[in-house]
Amino acid sequence: MIEIMSSSELERAKVTGALVADILQEMKRRARVGTNLLEIDQWTRSMIEEAGAQSCYVNYEPSFGRGPFGHYICTAVNDAVLHGLPHDYALADGDLLTLDLAVIKDGVAADAAISFIVGEARPAQSVAMIRATERALAAGIAAARPGAKIGDISHAIGAVLSEAGFPVNTEFGGHGIGSTMHQDPHIPNTGRPGRGYKLVPGLMLALEPWIMADTAELAMDPDGWTLRSATGCRTAHTEHTIAITEDGAEILTLPTGR
Repeated sequence: MIEIMSSSELERAKVTGALVADILQEMKRRARVGTNLLEIDQWTRSMIEEAGAQSCYVNYEPSFGRGPFGHYICTAVNDAVLHGLPHDYALADGDLLTLDLAVIKDGVAADAAISFIVGEARPAQSVAMIRATERALAAGIAAARPGAKIGDISHAIGAVLSEAGFPVNTEFGGHGIGSTMHQDPHIPNTGRPGRGYKLVPGLMLALEPWIMADTAELAMDPDGWTLRSATGCRTAHTEHTIAITEDGAEILTLPTGR
């Protein structure tokens, strides 16, 4: 299903997107050496409920997971990259943590992810990986304009990641979003320009470049959810929800700065 959102729905999407972004920034602030992933999950639950929103994850049960997910935020550490199931783990100095969050408020969903380093240690490769995903996301957003194709976004993202020297997996990528979290079209993190669905105003997309340092192959944890790099290398993941407008792309998942 591909939804084209009305102007009133897009206004509500801005509220949902800001909520997602604000929660992520608050969790980043609280994620210190010694913080437990389960604490982050419970803090996220509290903020979602206080805002009168609903989690997209708790009852999520797709074919690729061993569902339902049962938690409120994805927490992926170091070699984990996608669908990180919160568990009893205390963050260590230098850990590379990815937080991925999707919620629904007033009938509209928003989805975003951030990667950052916990504590004082700042491994150079980890910093480079995070920056590469951020540059790739910016390139994908710049390519998202009315009349462009999904392949234009994929190509822009993939060009940045490849130039930075990282393999690109196309099994999981960005996606349409609207009244539900995951919709068509699928947006691979590399592709050929001029291919795929034509972008029109009112379309909402979640763009999410993610990489692994030295492989494009994933491995599944015994928990049935957490996806890791097959080689044990570190990973990074950055995501925004955007809306296609007459003038280009509007980022919906920006923090309010409160």
